[in-house]
Amino acid sequence: MKALRYFGERDIRYESMDDPRLQDDRDAVIKVDRCAICGSDLHIYHGHGYSEDLGFCVGHEAVGEVMEIGRSVRSLKVGDKVMISGAVGCGACPPCLAGVVNKCDRNASGFFGLSHALEGCQAEAVRVPAADFNARIIPEGVSTDQALLLTDSLATAWFGCRNGDVASGKTVAVVGLGPIGLMAVECAFVMGAARVFAIDLVPERRALAEGLGATALGPEAAVEIIREATHGKMADSVIEAVGADVTIDLSLRLAGRRGTVSVIGVNQDRTFDFPMSRAFGLGLTFRIGTCSVPEEWPHLIPLLQAGRLHPEKFISHVMPLSAGEEAYALFSARDKGALKMVLAP
Repeated sequence: MKALRYFGERDIRYESMDDPRLQDDRDAVIKVDRCAICGSDLHIYHGHGYSEDLGFCVGHEAVGEVMEIGRSVRSLKVGDKVMISGAVGCGACPPCLAGVVNKCDRNASGFFGLSHALEGCQAEAVRVPAADFNARIIPEGVSTDQALLLTDSLATAWFGCRNGDVASGKTVAVVGLGPIGLMAVECAFVMGAARVFAIDLVPERRALAEGLGATALGPEAAVEIIREATHGKMADSVIEAVGADVTIDLSLRLAGRRGTVSVIGVNQDRTFDFPMSRAFGLGLTFRIGTCSVPEEWPHLIPLLQAGRLHPEKFISHVMPLSAGEEAYALFSARDKGALKMVLAP
């Protein structure tokens, strides 16, 4: 089959590799209809990968059609259209059955496309372990594009807001307006936020946030403008969707007394100079971590079916898988309005 494979910094290649095959009775092989590039994939693209492997298939967001199932798979059949959770678990222990795959009792939690251990989804086909749990038939009333965003990006945005204690009447700041940050703006309003400040360097992305009802700001003036607008109270909840030290520091400066900072941007630095005294004085709550995708589906699917969320609006490009190298370069450069990059094998 053809796939996008990682060979080093800014070296993603559209090449042949072995077809996926069943390795366990609970596996399924899915023919990929659409896959997407996530912001965390850029860390790999920029040479800051999660393993020393080379030549593995990248990507962890995909929807497709069931081609083959193991004899122990019960909820899926050949021909079903499914969405694949970017985060996987054993699907049998109590935490997994509750949707919390990153607490899997059997240490079977993992992520597609980080190494050869679980090849990625930016390919013509992908093997899904514990397929009854890690793949789900696309629900009625959810479009293919919406299902694709449910596999990680939208779930992560919702998780970030939930971890940030966003609730009715709150003042929220979202730092970083890539696809997940923009989805977090929309999620915050759905959760009842009274006001959302949206912060990014890129004017076009700020304009998109304004279209959602947010007050868009550049990072250089954000602290003073939010201080003035809130009469010194600052934000109740801050969602950080970049992962850089400078944006995490900014997020901590935007939070008010007893506020919450929720970091969902991937940060691979070994240390961070955390402002402990200021955080202690304000009584801040600081949360950081990755989303367990299946845990968020019960919240998000009804909202999509009811037309309350429209994450598909942030898809900027649909390109053939064979143009994956170009798609990565565009997304990395934030060129030509690049937001959510979707690839079709």
